[in-house]
Amino acid sequence: MSGLLSTGSSALLAFQRALNTVGHNVANASTPGYSRQRVHMEARVGQDNGAGAIGTGVDVVALQRLADGLVFGRQIDSSSEMGRLQQLSSLSTRLDTLVSDSTSGLAGPWSNFFAAAEGVTAEPTSTAARNQLLASGTELATRWAAIDSRMQQLDGEVNDRIQAQVATANRLASEIATLNGDIAAAGSNASPDMLDQRALRVDALAALVGAETVAQDDGSLNVFTTGGQALVLGNRAMALGTTPDPYRADRLQISLQGADGKQMPLPSSTVSGEVGGLIEFRERVLDPARAELGRLATAFAEGFNATQRAGVDYNGQPGADMFALPAPRVDRHAGNTGGANLTASVGDLGALTGHDLVLRFDGGNWSATRPGTGASVAIAGTGTAADPLRVDGVELVVDGTPANGDRFSLRPTAGVAGGLEMVLDDPYAVAAAAPLEGAAASGNVGSGTIGGSRITDPAAFAGFAGANIEFLDDGQYSIDGGPPVAWQAGEPIRGNGWELDLAGTPAAGDSFSVTPTPPRSSDNGNARQLAGLDELDLLAGGTLDLTAAMSQFTGKVGGEARHADLALEAQGAINNQVIAERESLSGVNLDEEATNLLRYQQAYMAAAQVIATADTMFQSLLGAVRR
Repeated sequence: MSGLLSTGSSALLAFQRALNTVGHNVANASTPGYSRQRVHMEARVGQDNGAGAIGTGVDVVALQRLADGLVFGRQIDSSSEMGRLQQLSSLSTRLDTLVSDSTSGLAGPWSNFFAAAEGVTAEPTSTAARNQLLASGTELATRWAAIDSRMQQLDGEVNDRIQAQVATANRLASEIATLNGDIAAAGSNASPDMLDQRALRVDALAALVGAETVAQDDGSLNVFTTGGQALVLGNRAMALGTTPDPYRADRLQISLQGADGKQMPLPSSTVSGEVGGLIEFRERVLDPARAELGRLATAFAEGFNATQRAGVDYNGQPGADMFALPAPRVDRHAGNTGGANLTASVGDLGALTGHDLVLRFDGGNWSATRPGTGASVAIAGTGTAADPLRVDGVELVVDGTPANGDRFSLRPTAGVAGGLEMVLDDPYAVAAAAPLEGAAASGNVGSGTIGGSRITDPAAFAGFAGANIEFLDDGQYSIDGGPPVAWQAGEPIRGNGWELDLAGTPAAGDSFSVTPTPPRSSDNGNARQLAGLDELDLLAGGTLDLTAAMSQFTGKVGGEARHADLALEAQGAINNQVIAERESLSGVNLDEEATNLLRYQQAYMAAAQVIATADTMFQSLLGAVRR
């Protein structure tokens, strides 16, 4: 009877624990990160009394947490990638909307400006047409600056988000370390719920900065970034931080606190998750887009100003710049020890790439590299005013003495669009007319005719009163009886501060007279050049016009956004598969739990009946003894 009572009691306790576990599963069916639990039972083996061993009941040997380490590894990998792509896709889409939308992009003001330039071409003496050109130019410059300002705001938002996510990551790492200590102290008796809480925080940490885990013998988990930097070692958490970029104090970099308490900058490739996505957006999408926006603004302003200076205005004076924009930016590295500063200017529009560079002085020589890849870039010159450093279309003059190892960050066009502004406010200052009027002598026998003209030196042109050009033969000419000048078809005639194009083939003895264009001229020769600037090949070594470059710019930003969207969509499908795989093993199935509840309830009742039977037998025995 004692054996029967013990057997029934053990069964009653075991199934009570099973019922409690089922209830716990049902209660946490919607709890994030919860893993289903199951009671593991083993039969008690009795002693062999010669007639064979008879069982003495059941024991609960373990409370099992239904989870798979391999599935968990795939889960944190997927969470890391989802966090990265969500940030990259969201921010890239916002940037794409900014540059391509009709209400915020450049397309509308760009078209309006060149339509206004066509208006001046059609009516070069019209004050209204000239005023419209200035108003359209102001609108275009304002839009360019507004887009750059929005890009700068995105850059600041990335900084703010990085700071916030780093703070959250540090909190999670600290909580994981605390849980590691509790789990290691509990040993094999660690609560499944405690393991779930740790796994949930590791997954959240992976979504923020990326994570890889290594299980330890004491049950703790060491957590590392995807680049191998330790975030949690046992019950110790390493603090992530942010440090200013050594070239740009307004931009933050990710760092890790070392054993000495100092922050060590981490390469951007060592983190993933949301922080990695923010950094990737900034470096791979935002920075190139802002640099290209500035390159387009530079080419437009420099090209338009050069064309303005080539003509004469309504008062007969050489044209003045219509737009102003800041010079390329050069920043010293915070660790420089020398006293040198660099002043930059655009020297060759066709060679201007807009790519950021790092300039380094070593052993008396300057070198240039790409900041992201370290790839070397050709650089020429000595850095003097007469022989400036020349790299990627930019010229730099060195002021002061650099020390070995000194570094400078060159951003040729980033942020330039934000400083673009209209500086011409007088409609009569629009240089619509070509600077020269000319005529062929009546006795000419060749087919040469006068074409366009340009001012090449405003100071020299100011004293020009007129000239006579005579061809000595079909390959030489002289100006006002001066020395012969070699010439071939397609080359301009070059005077003191001016150039003149000739079409056709002049013959020996042919002559042409030129005079400065007088004030209030109705000539539109230079206005045609201004209106056609959008189709002039100014970029990529003279092979790319502004309109095509604008289309490439918006297309590239849109392509980055679309690529990020597609990658996120694909990763979302993978993530759903991982979630489904985890749920199939660790998720709570209410139908299954209801079945288990009924089964354990019946078993519990049966165990109670066994105890009741043992009690009846015992009472019967007592009654027989009393008689």
